[in-house]
Amino acid sequence: MKVSPSEPFQIVYSLLEHEFLGYLIEAFVVQLNGRNELTLLNQTLSTQNVGEFSQELDQRDFELVRLIESIQQDTIVKKFNTRKLPAVDFFLKIYDPHKGDKLVQEAICGYLENIKAQIMALLPGKPFYIMGTDGNPAWASIEWMPEPARVHFHFVRNADSTHYFPIIRYPIGEQGETERVEFQFKGALMICDEPAYMMVDNRVYHFSKNVDGKKLRPFFTKNHIIIPKNIEQQYYERFVTQLIAAYDVYAKGFEIRAEVIEPVPVLTVSEMVTSSRTVSAGLLSDGTDAEDESGQRIAFDLSFQYGDFTFRFDSFGPSANVSLEKKGEEYVFHKIRRDQRLERQKLAFLRETGLDLRHGRLAIPKSEAFAWLSANNQPLHEAGFLLRQHAQDSKRYFLGYSSISVSIEEGRDWFDIYANVRFGEFEIPFLKLRTLILNKKHEFTLPNGEIAVIPEVWFIKYSELFGFMEQPDSVDPRDLDRLVLQKHHLALVQELERDNLATTIMSRKLERLRDFEEIESFALPKGFHGTLRPYQQAGYDWMNFLRQYRFGGCLADDMGLGKTVMTLAMLQGQKEAGVANPTLLVMPTSLLYNWELEAQKFTPDLRVMVYTGTYREKNTAQFDGYDLILTSYGIVRIDIDLLSDYRFNYVILDESQAIKNPSSHITKAVMQLNTAHRLILTGTPLENSTMDIWTQMSFINPGLLGSQSFFRNEFQIPIEKRHDDAKTSRLYSLIKPFMLRRNKSQVATDLPEKVESVLYSEMTPDQEKQYEEAKSYYRNLILERIEEDGMAKSQMVVLQGLTKLRQIANHPRMVDDEYEGDSGKLSDVLIRLESAMIEHHKVLVFSQFIKHLNVVRQYLKEKNIQYAYLDGSTQDRQSQVALFQTDDSVKLFLISLKAGGLGHNLTAADYVFILDPWWNPAIEAQAVDRAHRIGQQKTVFTYKFIAKNTVEEKILSLQRAKQQLAGSLIATEENFMKSLTKEDIMVLLE
Repeated sequence: MKVSPSEPFQIVYSLLEHEFLGYLIEAFVVQLNGRNELTLLNQTLSTQNVGEFSQELDQRDFELVRLIESIQQDTIVKKFNTRKLPAVDFFLKIYDPHKGDKLVQEAICGYLENIKAQIMALLPGKPFYIMGTDGNPAWASIEWMPEPARVHFHFVRNADSTHYFPIIRYPIGEQGETERVEFQFKGALMICDEPAYMMVDNRVYHFSKNVDGKKLRPFFTKNHIIIPKNIEQQYYERFVTQLIAAYDVYAKGFEIRAEVIEPVPVLTVSEMVTSSRTVSAGLLSDGTDAEDESGQRIAFDLSFQYGDFTFRFDSFGPSANVSLEKKGEEYVFHKIRRDQRLERQKLAFLRETGLDLRHGRLAIPKSEAFAWLSANNQPLHEAGFLLRQHAQDSKRYFLGYSSISVSIEEGRDWFDIYANVRFGEFEIPFLKLRTLILNKKHEFTLPNGEIAVIPEVWFIKYSELFGFMEQPDSVDPRDLDRLVLQKHHLALVQELERDNLATTIMSRKLERLRDFEEIESFALPKGFHGTLRPYQQAGYDWMNFLRQYRFGGCLADDMGLGKTVMTLAMLQGQKEAGVANPTLLVMPTSLLYNWELEAQKFTPDLRVMVYTGTYREKNTAQFDGYDLILTSYGIVRIDIDLLSDYRFNYVILDESQAIKNPSSHITKAVMQLNTAHRLILTGTPLENSTMDIWTQMSFINPGLLGSQSFFRNEFQIPIEKRHDDAKTSRLYSLIKPFMLRRNKSQVATDLPEKVESVLYSEMTPDQEKQYEEAKSYYRNLILERIEEDGMAKSQMVVLQGLTKLRQIANHPRMVDDEYEGDSGKLSDVLIRLESAMIEHHKVLVFSQFIKHLNVVRQYLKEKNIQYAYLDGSTQDRQSQVALFQTDDSVKLFLISLKAGGLGHNLTAADYVFILDPWWNPAIEAQAVDRAHRIGQQKTVFTYKFIAKNTVEEKILSLQRAKQQLAGSLIATEENFMKSLTKEDIMVLLE
């Protein structure tokens, strides 16, 4: 029958004994009669039905019901019956007197004790009964004794044995009166052991000092326990000392001395060697499991020395510690009451310093341990700690104070490094420490035989300094221990000073390199024909400034911002300053002619030599008569044995990403060049990997980023593998003074609306051979027709011949599908396209030949590069325009000049590439205006690609001449053809 929640009822808690599980508590709801008395109508209360009776329950009841349910038979079976046996079979098997599973029994017992302790703590004040044999939950009432009882343990030592028994006393008055609780031979039972809750005569007692019930159980049915003489000392040491430490003990036959001593905190260090990747029982300071790849760990143990006695710290340990002293046949127990308040303060101090000991012990990786010891040695001594090492350790570690102090002083060509390293009383040579750190060696032996461990923080804070320092080349024996740092490590020196890791002495002049804005302005050389925009003047000043300090530089401005012009202005200044040695300017072969033309235009006074070609004179003496030597990377690689013996004023690398691979032959060659100054030019200093930066920076400022392996470990791996922002910032700060990079948006106010450039390309040998064969054929054919039919009737064959030559100049594949060679112009176009895309620019690529666009398309498809495309056959032109204008991933728009020259608004583009010159410059101008029109917020850069020594170059010259003569643009292709004379055609076909 169910109890009705709408009628009066009461919640009761009932004590019962389970055959296997011992004493349990259950919760019941019992119906009340009209006189408010308990009836026999009851039902078990559980988490399933407790809500029905909630009007009579408080928060304690809800928690008690939950806890009680977790110790019922069904819950225990479900939790521990892994083999899914029926409940009866499970208990019979586990608790079999002969074959029972002791481990499972102990697990169940521990579980029950934990829950019962929580239940008993919540029960006082609640109706508590003994369950009757008939199942009546309120058979007999249990009285809660409100005050804690006290247990006094008594020992009486006799000549042949020691008697041991407890006496329980209960307080009965305000004056401290007590009465003895008779519990022996009284049917006492222990409801819960830890802490003890004992019932005698239906009274439940609890105890002060959290008495363990198992220490009272043996005396329920005996007066005392006898300890024989032969095991007396062993029993005293193992049992009596613990009892005296935790409880009130009275003795006859031996002495208990209570002592009060001020403690001294002791931190003991011991070495732990575990297998690789073994997790220690210790915890790191953040509370997580500690792990050390090397398996080497250091354990810290906190203890307190009270006079001659030392006790380990344990936050759950007794408030006193007891040690046993035997004098002849007499025993003296020294009971030292511990100052738990002071012990907790010392523990808190250690946690504040980062050593988060739990229960007085912590194991952490060795490097972390000694870093902490180094950083906190002085505070530990000031706080009164003693540092000790475990006596059984095979190594004796140095546990004292260690320090490093560094001072850096500017010399004539270097920074001189002075340092003092101390481990206690020993001063260690800085050179030895550097060697150890660079070799990742953390330990070394001090003169007294102790092992010193270099703090990990030194590896972190000084690794770059150690990696970049050098020993000067000197025969002076005084320089054997001298260490220096090249001046281009100024940023590192300033950072060490800012972080208080070093003191520095440097000139005001060198301090000016801290901020780019402080660089003085340099006058343009008189022989420079042109003007520099404000940002170009700043770049020109920067190059001159770096030269003053013998620093190399990387000019990494966006494509089109005038790196060539700034460089030529600087070189003209060097000529006018009287510098005799020439400059070697190395570049891809295709750029040689462009540099030659730009030098003629802006610095005509510079004596320029192009050192290239199969039949070049391999004699560096000829360089003496020139200011500027232009050559290619390929020539430098071939002639490096010759070139490395010549002293240049500058070595300048254009498109310096060509040396990004440190193991390439070209890179190894340019590194051997002998020069006073170094400069590199590139729009894309980093293409694939941070190692690109290392190679180029190592060329301009050798040693700036350390060795290749140092750079890989210190920067490349953290940045590329772990995306370490701190390392990225660190790398940037090191190279910042030596790299000048401006993009178009930064210098927009200094730029005109349109910037137009002509780029000249060398044909490849195979391409040149085809071109010359075709030129010879058409030259004879055209001249023959002109002689026979006259100019007017020969225009078609002239147009046919010139068109064929123009196509070969672009790419021979346009006229010969079987051609397998390369095209010089295509190589140049692709280099510029890739640079523009890396710099996140959008490019319009125009050609009047669809075949030319198809050659470019084939390359883009092979590289999986997205693009938009438009020619006369394109059906949905607007979708291609929208794709280019709105999709950031589409950087290129390939357009037939005839189809796309009019009507389209392509303001997303800021670069225009014209792959082949048009007869009519007005059509080219209209193509450029597709990007440069209303709505364009950026400067538009136009590049016109011309094949050198071809009809393209000659058409360009002829256009200019005829425009000047006519004073107006030639409006159509037909008019241009009609304007050609026999002499003009002879020039075109030379």
